[in-house]
Amino acid sequence: MIVGISTRALGADPDWKAVEQALGKSGQLQPGDVFRDRDAADRPCGHGEGRPGQGRVCPRILRAAFKQVGDRAMVMGDLVLLDQEVPAVMSGLFSGGLEVTAVHNHLNEMSPHVMYMHYEGHGDAVQMAKALRQALSASADAARASRRRPAATGGPALDTKQIEQALGRQGRDIGGGVFQVTVPRAEAITEMGQPLLPAMGVVTVMNFQPTADGKAAITGDFVLVDKEVNAVAKTLRQHGIDVTAIHNHGLMDTPRLFYMHFWANDDPAKLAQGLKAALDQTNSVKTK
Repeated sequence: MIVGISTRALGADPDWKAVEQALGKSGQLQPGDVFRDRDAADRPCGHGEGRPGQGRVCPRILRAAFKQVGDRAMVMGDLVLLDQEVPAVMSGLFSGGLEVTAVHNHLNEMSPHVMYMHYEGHGDAVQMAKALRQALSASADAARASRRRPAATGGPALDTKQIEQALGRQGRDIGGGVFQVTVPRAEAITEMGQPLLPAMGVVTVMNFQPTADGKAAITGDFVLVDKEVNAVAKTLRQHGIDVTAIHNHGLMDTPRLFYMHFWANDDPAKLAQGLKAALDQTNSVKTK
């Protein structure tokens, strides 16, 4: 997630290959000239942290998005940590000149329990990438990632057309049998006068993964302003969807944003209808 004015006249954009090398992860340029690590999304999946009897959730260990802002870069994202890793990684971020903007859960009843640490930084993109990698070296993340099994293949499939029809939005396959629909907000979101773009993670995300008996597990988050929070939470609960967390991700966004995470495991069309009803309570970009 990040910011941007185009300032090519002031100097070249960062060497994104050098950023990849420093980060130890591949990335790709997104709309708005945002450089983001690949597949930066939480999603239900066939392995990883799970909720008993209701499918599993596959969190990205590191999410990072960079954008050139004037003569320096900005980085935003989050790290997925075991409880005992939080203090050392936070200290590592501070040592690298990065700021922590939020620490919280996304889901409940996960095993093992994980926390999400959101961060932000301004400076040289390569140096910030090095700082992120160094901070993560204080945790057991690398070992945990190496133990992950490949995503399951085969198994039940989703009727994605039915989901798109219910939501009135198009989605995409993000791998592992997971279907994702994203919806940006209609108003401009800024931080210190600079735009925060959907490619930076400032976007409502809805993930679907097939489970047993024709059902689907869903998770993701809504991006909301204050007056929308209770209306969306009430609507989700009316449709049998759990609200698992409500919190900030940044510190100086305008308008002030809140992120509402959700979970359910039920008929996918029914769940899509509930998510659509919740979207209707928000100032989201309208379908054409």
